[in-house]
Amino acid sequence: MSLIGRLIVIFIGFLAACFVGGMIVVVALLFPEFADLGAGPVDQGAIDILLGFGFVFISGFALVPAAVIVAITEALYIRSALAYAVGGGLVGLACYLGLVPFHSDTFQFEGIVRRHLEIMTGAGIVAGVVYWLIAGRNAGAWRIPPPPRRPPPPLPSNSRPDAR
Repeated sequence: MSLIGRLIVIFIGFLAACFVGGMIVVVALLFPEFADLGAGPVDQGAIDILLGFGFVFISGFALVPAAVIVAITEALYIRSALAYAVGGGLVGLACYLGLVPFHSDTFQFEGIVRRHLEIMTGAGIVAGVVYWLIAGRNAGAWRIPPPPRRPPPPLPSNSRPDAR
C-alpha cells in the first residue's frame, strides 16, 4: 500500500511542478508585453487560458524526462534539493531542445533563442524544487521496512487467574 501512496504523491508533485513551471514560462514570455505602459489592463480570462495552455504544454513535454529523473532519484534514495533543481533544469533544457530543429548533417541545433533557453531551464529548476518540496524529500522511503514492534510488557504475576 505504501507504493501506491508514493505514486500518488509523485503524481501530485509532478502536477504542481508542471503548474509552477508553466506559470513561469507564461509570465516570462509575456513580461516584455507587461513592461509596455501603454498596453492597458491585461484581460484576466486571457491570462487564465495562457496559464492552462502553459500547464498542458509543460506537462506534456516534461513527462518522459521527468519520469526518468524521478525513477533515478527514487531508486538511489536521492533526497537533495540541489539534485532535484539540477534534474529540473535538465528537464527544462530537454523540453526546449525537443522543440528546436536539429540539423543531422552538422549535428547542431538551429534557431536556439538564448532567452527562451534560459526561461525553460529556469522554469525547470523552480519546478524541480517544487517537486522536491512535495515528493522528493522522501524519495525511496516506501522501500524502507517499518521498524519492528516492541513486544508488549509482561503481565503482572498476580493477574493470571490460573497462576499457581
